[in-house]
Amino acid sequence: MRARYRRILRFATRYLVQAWWYELALPRIGLGRLAARGRARRFQRIAQRFHLLAVDLGGLMIKVGQFMSSRLDVLPPEITMELEGLQDEVPPVPFPEIRALAEAELGVPLERAFSFVDPVPLAAASLGQAHRARLAPDDAEQTGLLDVVLKIQRPGIEKVVDVDLRALRKVAGWLSRVRLVADRVDMPALVEEFAITSLAEIDYLHEATSAERFGAMFADDARVSVPELVWERTTRRVLTLQDVTAIKINDGDALRAAGIDPALAAVEFAAVMFDQLFVHGFFHADPHPGNIFVTPLPGGAWRFTFIDFGMMGEVPDGLRSGLRRLLIAAASRDGKGMVAGIRDVGVLLPTADTAELERAMTTLFARFGGMGFAELQTVDPKEFRAFAIEFGDVVRSLPFQLPENFLLIIRAMSLTSGMCSSLDPAFNIWDAVEPYSAQLIRNETGNLVQDLAKRALSTASLIARLPQRVDDLLTNVDEGRVSVQVPRLERRLEDLDRTGRRLISVILFAVLLLGGVLLRGQDAVFGTVVMAASVLPLLHALFAGIVARRRP
Repeated sequence: MRARYRRILRFATRYLVQAWWYELALPRIGLGRLAARGRARRFQRIAQRFHLLAVDLGGLMIKVGQFMSSRLDVLPPEITMELEGLQDEVPPVPFPEIRALAEAELGVPLERAFSFVDPVPLAAASLGQAHRARLAPDDAEQTGLLDVVLKIQRPGIEKVVDVDLRALRKVAGWLSRVRLVADRVDMPALVEEFAITSLAEIDYLHEATSAERFGAMFADDARVSVPELVWERTTRRVLTLQDVTAIKINDGDALRAAGIDPALAAVEFAAVMFDQLFVHGFFHADPHPGNIFVTPLPGGAWRFTFIDFGMMGEVPDGLRSGLRRLLIAAASRDGKGMVAGIRDVGVLLPTADTAELERAMTTLFARFGGMGFAELQTVDPKEFRAFAIEFGDVVRSLPFQLPENFLLIIRAMSLTSGMCSSLDPAFNIWDAVEPYSAQLIRNETGNLVQDLAKRALSTASLIARLPQRVDDLLTNVDEGRVSVQVPRLERRLEDLDRTGRRLISVILFAVLLLGGVLLRGQDAVFGTVVMAASVLPLLHALFAGIVARRRP
């Protein structure tokens, strides 16, 4: 286990140092373009090596890769694409080891608890694996079930999770000392949220309780079903539940063969996920194709069957209210309302100046609002790139944080969007958002009326103060006290000035260093002094601008 811990830290150290050099050090000495030139290849190489590390180590490293592959909306595609499908590469544990753990947990031989257990796993994951089984006659009569799925934890996984979490906490501590990271995200808190989720996943009693809660939540909803649990054959490391295997949600051919329209399934699935997030506040945080079945019913009806409730998320009332406002603003193409919703959700710190973000959001909605995935593919890539550069500059300048459970919300929505687009390439998220947001508006009519009343009062107050403010402005113009500032232009000029000074320092450093090397052959003392003096312009090149950045 010590070797595992050291291997994770070595990997993190190597690529954190590489990131520091390319993303911080080189831009400080005016070589930002050089650093950016090979960025895509570097990201892809890092992702490839992490992919190999995760498959080799297993455990939480697979989960880390899964979180990164779902994008969290911050990672470049070079990383996320490389990590897609990581779950499918987990090798299964030999059945004798699985049998030994299951019998130790259940307290009886498998032959007494089950009349049949398939030694070939139905699925193998990073923390456990599943086998088809059939209950013994007495249990089958008592529960009314026959065919079940036996989910068994990987032997020794608790120690592996403990080591992985210690390593991740160490890396998070390092990152928390990097101002560029610390100003934007609380990495230790993010790792703790990941830890809570991971520890819950290896407690099958917790998963069973979550499954029952989820089932009760949709008890009166014909669109959703949940497998029944066999509590008599369930422990903290062994979970026995009804075999509900049906059509995988992403199997378009099988859906059409069963008379189910994949496009309709996409819209309904989005609605079910929206209900979990915005209405119930308890949601399935891992809705990938292996965890969602479409079950045909008599008469042409069908429903979604969810499995694997190890990764669940909760949305507190305050956050849920903010998410509702965010959804309504998105459906209304309201850039200013979108920013206000982002602030309400808690992603932006209260001190953030959002004027530029509001402008960017308004531009975003004006150009791309309402477009589906297929329509976006027809947009000129240069236009996307130009907007992304400007929008990225705005976002990077803002202080933001991730509220509790927001990581899981992003993951759930990312997987939902990907699932719906795979079911229907022409799927338009707005088609699902708009009717849903309209229902939210109807449900919150009272709040909406209050908001309109507040806006009316605010407008009336502004109109009442307008004559005096115009008079004050004209007076200031007459007296020559009005000045115009262009912050972005000023910042660019300052950046150019600092870059020029740093470039001179780099040249001076090179001259002194090379001169010292040459002089050492004739005068060792004087040459060494000249070489030592080269450190001063090097330090200026590396750290100039830090003081300027800290100034308001």
